[in-house]
Amino acid sequence: MATREALWGYRDEFGDAFGRTYFRRFGPGVASSVGIGTYLGEPTAAVDDASREAIALALRSGVNHVDTAVNYRCGRAERVVGEALRDSPIDRDAVVVATKGGFLPFDGERPEDPAAFVRERFVEPGIVAPDDLAGGAHAIAPDYLAWSLDTSLDRLGLDAVDCYYVHNPETQLATRSREAVYDRLEAAFELLERRRAAGDLGAYGVATWDAFRVAEGDERYLSLAEVLSRAEAAGEAVGPDDDHGFEAVQLPFNVAMADAFTRRNQRPPGGDPAGDAEPVSALELAHEAGLSVVTSASIGQGDLAVEGAIPAEVDATLAGETPAQRALNFARSAPGVTASLVGTSDLDHLRENVAAGTFDPLGASAFDAVFE
Repeated sequence: MATREALWGYRDEFGDAFGRTYFRRFGPGVASSVGIGTYLGEPTAAVDDASREAIALALRSGVNHVDTAVNYRCGRAERVVGEALRDSPIDRDAVVVATKGGFLPFDGERPEDPAAFVRERFVEPGIVAPDDLAGGAHAIAPDYLAWSLDTSLDRLGLDAVDCYYVHNPETQLATRSREAVYDRLEAAFELLERRRAAGDLGAYGVATWDAFRVAEGDERYLSLAEVLSRAEAAGEAVGPDDDHGFEAVQLPFNVAMADAFTRRNQRPPGGDPAGDAEPVSALELAHEAGLSVVTSASIGQGDLAVEGAIPAEVDATLAGETPAQRALNFARSAPGVTASLVGTSDLDHLRENVAAGTFDPLGASAFDAVFE
């Protein structure tokens, strides 16, 4: 697991090469505000090799935040991350490794009949109950998440991960009420609290796509305050004290998808019973709660890496030599953002993304001015 000493040591080794606030508080120490994601790419040996090389170069270049998930690239992404870590001259203790559980993973390749695969690999052996499934391929039941975490640790070849996300819990809203989803999250958090106490993970959180950025009345909406309260309850239930390990949220954020900053859809905890507390944005509430915020889709999965994709008036305010760098620096500039993920298996793109961190992000006032 990452340690305070090793994370600060990594910052001391690489920090002078980067701009202001490139390293930011995360977990027990600090980590790079540019992180490498592993979502995209076909489940092939060629992509494995390219991804492994890109992660290795990132670790040697000042990026020590690696994000993956049990289902990414049919389960191959975690294996590649583990291989890159084992082969790296960078100590594992100097790297924040995050993974996720929620979507049922394939095993190396896409099956011809996904429904049959889920039935034979998960339902019939009792890993997941049919009633726990949403969309035929998503579950957050404690027994399933315990299996998923064990699978991730095995594929990564690690004793522990630094952050474990419950992946897209809003998927469950397709089959059950919002209150029932909160109840299931609380049960999931109790499992993660026990695994945290056992030393299998350093912290946990939720990685979402829609939940925290859509309007309150949207069918995909979840209240961050309520999710956090369920983590607090889980911490109290598991003990040995009232602390809890819910420390991070992941959500999409970029210049074309800025809802987490612009939409005031989250009501702070402690309001009156009628729920009349003045709403704030997801980023503001997360910041007030002391949570780390990690952005996904930071360059729109490549859509913002072309000239003209960023509105000219916004582009003019951002530092960076290329559209991709400026888009990444927009995401890193949002108040409350800890790190922005960008995935690539192309070494030239990796170097371009890392170089974005050599430019200073916008200050809070300058970022606010973009939306005036």
